[in-house]
Amino acid sequence: MHRSSDTIGAIAAALAKAQGELLNPEKNVIATIRSPFPREESRTFRYASLASGLEIVRKSLGEHEIATVQTTAIDHATGQIQLTTLLAHASGEWISSDWPVCPITETANPHRMGAALTYARRYALFALVGIAGDDDLDAPDLLVEPSPTVQPPEDPHQNRPIPRKSNGSIHKPRQPKPVLSAEPSAVLRDQLVAEIKELNGADDLALWAHRRLPTKNTLTAEDARMVETAYQAAVGPLPGRLDDQVTPLLKTAQKRNKAHLRFVAEQPCLVCQRTPCDAHHVKFAEPRALGRKVSDEFTVPLCRDHHRQLHHHGNEIAWWGNVQIAPLEAAEKLWQETLAAPRPTFRSGVQHHPRPKADERGASSRDSG
Repeated sequence: MHRSSDTIGAIAAALAKAQGELLNPEKNVIATIRSPFPREESRTFRYASLASGLEIVRKSLGEHEIATVQTTAIDHATGQIQLTTLLAHASGEWISSDWPVCPITETANPHRMGAALTYARRYALFALVGIAGDDDLDAPDLLVEPSPTVQPPEDPHQNRPIPRKSNGSIHKPRQPKPVLSAEPSAVLRDQLVAEIKELNGADDLALWAHRRLPTKNTLTAEDARMVETAYQAAVGPLPGRLDDQVTPLLKTAQKRNKAHLRFVAEQPCLVCQRTPCDAHHVKFAEPRALGRKVSDEFTVPLCRDHHRQLHHHGNEIAWWGNVQIAPLEAAEKLWQETLAAPRPTFRSGVQHHPRPKADERGASSRDSG
């Protein structure tokens, strides 16, 4: 988030002069990003260290009476450590930006927190003064030499006019997904089944499903069912998957209830008690299946910040353990409230929706938190 003093004319003029003298620091450090997929190669990129960037920035900005200050603070509302980078001019004008560093729980691991802080300081400072400190990897595929293309045969329907809807908008027909013929489908089916048999643990299974689901959809219907059967057999009961604080309730039938989702979204966040909230589905409450959500009965209220933080964490069980909350207990209480709520009644053609009393709603919110 960007902030500044009421006026920034003096600091903007000084910063413009300094930027005319600033040079990008030398990218003398090489980092390697290892791919989690065995068939993908690791990628390397160069970047400039924080020390080399500070040496250039301080010298140039100092000549134009601009000081750089970087401080940290704990934001209890979001559960994050925040970094503030400030450019202060001799005139009293200033410009600053805030950068999230890491969750507060990372303070228990100083090495991880220190690495995240160095990363945040480098990116925040370089962005604020307008220099680049690492290679641009936004489009790495452009660095690969393109393979020769084969001109497709001319389509006799190529010049056919695109149909338009009554409102004048262009309607483009959807292209059907290509399905393999019997023999290639059988070969791919055997390959996918063999990959499933080599997977160990829930994380590997989930990662495989995310990566290979589009490939599975190119199989014939019979071969796809065989792959799904092999996947379900591999999922099965996974020992050691859950800790003592979070215990799953294994359900076979998936339940959908839109009214319950709306009710959950009206409750305060389980972590910070703020509203409004999203109805979050607790993923580990049921055995995993390809492309399916768990039942709506396993939903809990989370504010948008904590909902996003949970998804970015990557390990939902560990995240709930860090905040010391058992989500399935809260989800069960909310589900029981929905089941116990009286159904709508109809009188004289008017639908009446009885609402729970205020004291009952308050008690249920406190119980679920």
